[in-house]
Amino acid sequence: MKDVPSILARTHRADYGRIVARVIRLMGGDFAAAEEVVQEAFAAALQQWPREGIPTEPRAWLLRAAHHKGVDRVRRDVRLAARADTLETRARVAQDAAPALDEVDWSDAPDDSLRLLFTCCHPALGQEAQVALALRTLCGLTTEEVARAFLVTAPTMAQRLVRAQRKIRDARIPYVVPEVDALGERTQGVLHAIYLLFSEGYAATEGAELLRVDLCAEALRLGRLTRALLPHQAEVASLLALMLLHHSRRRARVSADGGLVLLDRQDRSQWDPEEMTEGLAQLDAALALGARGVFTHQAAIAALHARAARPEDTDWEQIAALYGRLCVLAPSPVVELNRAAAVAMARGPEHGLALVDDLEASGRLTEYYLLPAARADLLRRMGRGAEAAVAYRRALALVRTAPERRFLEERLREVLAAT
Repeated sequence: MKDVPSILARTHRADYGRIVARVIRLMGGDFAAAEEVVQEAFAAALQQWPREGIPTEPRAWLLRAAHHKGVDRVRRDVRLAARADTLETRARVAQDAAPALDEVDWSDAPDDSLRLLFTCCHPALGQEAQVALALRTLCGLTTEEVARAFLVTAPTMAQRLVRAQRKIRDARIPYVVPEVDALGERTQGVLHAIYLLFSEGYAATEGAELLRVDLCAEALRLGRLTRALLPHQAEVASLLALMLLHHSRRRARVSADGGLVLLDRQDRSQWDPEEMTEGLAQLDAALALGARGVFTHQAAIAALHARAARPEDTDWEQIAALYGRLCVLAPSPVVELNRAAAVAMARGPEHGLALVDDLEASGRLTEYYLLPAARADLLRRMGRGAEAAVAYRRALALVRTAPERRFLEERLREVLAAT
């Protein structure tokens, strides 16, 4: 059946993390073993579905298959294990799990997602390892995608992920949502993981599509679960507000042919009013809780865009000021680049170009296509077409998504035609 690979690919993108979350508990918290049996379940589907037909509920089929394979593995480990404590623990798990297989509720289980998210973000791990492990395991991003989020190579990230999984296993970190008084030390990692997951969905770093709505939807789902768990945490509300406000613009960001549409050219009537209203309400709730953090500032920037009926109504001075505060709260070259773009809109392209040139001279973001792309756009607006063309070519050498490549190629043709 021709549709099997594509259906499995979609299911993997949308449900991999939730399937792993269910299986990890069966595997006694062994992340690597859980991922292996889930991959075995997908491999079994690839072989069986063309012969037997695609099941009505692909995720439920995969969950059952992974559960069966997990039980088989646990039983095998029981027979082979040399350590008595492992023997006893896994024997009990296998005995408890197998008889109940037909009674398992395969509907979505939010607690499993939260267990896995908070286990990944245990303080015994460094925050970067926490977030990377959450993105790889729960969110189903590939090692390459996680590596790009942290601007490191795939082999380096693979080593970090293996070390993090081993530490959780060897330290016997419990696979639970911790008590309320222990949540605080893990919350920052949880929020960072959800944010990076949403970012990868909202602006994919590679591939044929600009948006990965499945990742955005999963990030919003996890954001809502975390918001319900921590109703008095201001930054949780701020992150949910930020994601909702950005997500409300998704339909207007992509043209009918899948191309990129910049903010100033978007049809604002396509922005989702319900998500926008909810996002603004979440931001108000965060401010009422005393929010002053990184996500609050980012949500406030998104809110200024949301409240502007027309591009020319945007308060760019306020946006530039908010980015200036973000440079202090969470210094990063990407934030500096965003501030430069806002300054250019508020005070003129020459002011933004000076900031971009300083950033480029610092040697940071050398592999980040948006740096030369931003420089090219500012030079184009200043009438310096030949220099803009050079910068567009540099951006094209770095860009990794087809829609953004087409956009840059179109801009390059425009400046070449004008010179």
